[in-house]
Amino acid sequence: MDKAIAQHDHLAIANQQNVNYYKMEKVEVKELLEAGVHFGHLTRKWDPNMAPYIYMERNGIHIINLYKTAAKIEETAEALHKIAASGKKILFVATKKQAKDIVAEKAGAVNMPYITERWPGGMLTNFVTIRKAVKKMASIDRMKKDGTFNTLSKKERLQVDRLRAKLEKNLGSISDMTRLPGALFVVDIKREHIAIKEAQKLNIPIFAMVDTNSDPRQVDYLIPSNDDASKSIDKVLSLVTSAIADGLAERKSDKVAKEEGKTAAKKPAKAKVAGDEEE
Repeated sequence: MDKAIAQHDHLAIANQQNVNYYKMEKVEVKELLEAGVHFGHLTRKWDPNMAPYIYMERNGIHIINLYKTAAKIEETAEALHKIAASGKKILFVATKKQAKDIVAEKAGAVNMPYITERWPGGMLTNFVTIRKAVKKMASIDRMKKDGTFNTLSKKERLQVDRLRAKLEKNLGSISDMTRLPGALFVVDIKREHIAIKEAQKLNIPIFAMVDTNSDPRQVDYLIPSNDDASKSIDKVLSLVTSAIADGLAERKSDKVAKEEGKTAAKKPAKAKVAGDEEE
């Protein structure tokens, strides 16, 4: 009996320590299957380092083991939830046609920065220069507000407008990113190899959808998956950004709790009524 009580107490303490432990809803393999997440590349294009995540070969195509994919999604979701809850940004990178709009929509919905046009060289390793370009965009906006823009000649106004449009296209989605991101999430690590190299140089954790033709050793958290089909990309990103949204909500509720705690602490102590003093 005493042993059972002790065990119960031990579990209670463990639960208290794990208050911030995040566990996402179980990923359904059936849903991954329906989204075509299991289709890899032609067997002749494979990277042998992906062997542990390959289930079989069918009609010359590698089939990904979706049970391993589901486990990796849960692992990735937990880590991204922590990063979002800590207040750091997660930069999404996907410049391929099938992924661009999905990434812009999903990352934008959780207020995370993203690159869907050409990766600007030095985006991470030369972040100061990139920030200057973003500030240039803000200064053009100020010129338009305060009327300075209207004092320019027609030709100058056209040049400024063109510059603003170019900056918006390439950097508009990262205008709120005032410091280096806490992590990178990449769709297709072969295509985004420059972004991967820059993140590796700066020890920024890399999360990615990794297909059977890529080397998983390039990233810290991989999700073995079809990174070519829009349905597959949509499914994986929906699960990942859902965990980020939960992390942001947790951060917000923690902030509210802290503010309420501060307000309570600031309340003046109740004044003593005459006669309350101890004799």
